[in-house]
Amino acid sequence: MENSKPSKTPMSTNTKLDKDEKGKPIDEKLYRGMIRSLLYLTVFRPDTMFFVCLCARFQSCPKESHLHAVKRILRYLNGSLHLGLWYPRNTSFSLFSYSNADFAGSILDRKSTSGTCQLLE
Repeated sequence: MENSKPSKTPMSTNTKLDKDEKGKPIDEKLYRGMIRSLLYLTVFRPDTMFFVCLCARFQSCPKESHLHAVKRILRYLNGSLHLGLWYPRNTSFSLFSYSNADFAGSILDRKSTSGTCQLLE
């Protein structure tokens, strides 16, 4: 991935991830390790949070299409190393948090979904 062509966005707008039951299965350990690393990185790169969490939904049975989506996120990170959050030590700030839930709203399997939004001032 070091010599890969950087991507301008973490995911294409026409990419639709689903269970992909006919897709080729991949190694779960490898996929989970990649997701774990990306989830850790979202602390400093919140611009990838939505896309990483979308890919994390398929950890139990990852397919090749899911791996391609994760690799695109990695290519985006490689091309945008100058972006990120910096938390200064001696600065006070306020944190505001909002949440929402949608019961049985997932199109794939009718599971409940929820989301949060935090604003740091």
